[in-house]
Amino acid sequence: MAEHTAAPVTDTAAPAGTTTSTNNAAPGSTTLWVERTGTRRYTGRSSRGAEVLIGSENVPGVFTPGELLKIALAACSGLSSDFPLSRRLGDNYDATIRVSGAADRENEVYPQLDEVFELDLSELDPEARERLLVTVQRAIDKVCTVGRTLKAGTNVTLSFDIDTAD
Repeated sequence: MAEHTAAPVTDTAAPAGTTTSTNNAAPGSTTLWVERTGTRRYTGRSSRGAEVLIGSENVPGVFTPGELLKIALAACSGLSSDFPLSRRLGDNYDATIRVSGAADRENEVYPQLDEVFELDLSELDPEARERLLVTVQRAIDKVCTVGRTLKAGTNVTLSFDIDTAD
């Protein structure tokens, strides 16, 4: 197998069966990759055993890559705010974070992503509610890696590991 490398890859893609000890990932980190499973269908996998079905909008039962981006943002906001919310509301609070944003197909970007955090704060007085929302916003702004990355932008590299007849 010959390798053509345009740029280094770290923590992005790995062929089936690759473990953290055989890729460029840092020791102890999770290896992530996608495998083609059909026309316009992939399965995303992690070295921790997680799987997600990925495909085009017209493929039933899958997420599109753009939907996964949005879900990652909403999930990161939820996880980032879990500690202050559970501390104030208890471990069994209900929350839903809806995320939306239309793609600009001419430029193939999402120019705007909007999150709506649905919480029942009716048991709190207005001042306590405001304090909690400020704390939650600060927590998300400080530790939501997905949101921080989207806001800052990031460098993305791609390399190829190819089979050749040589």
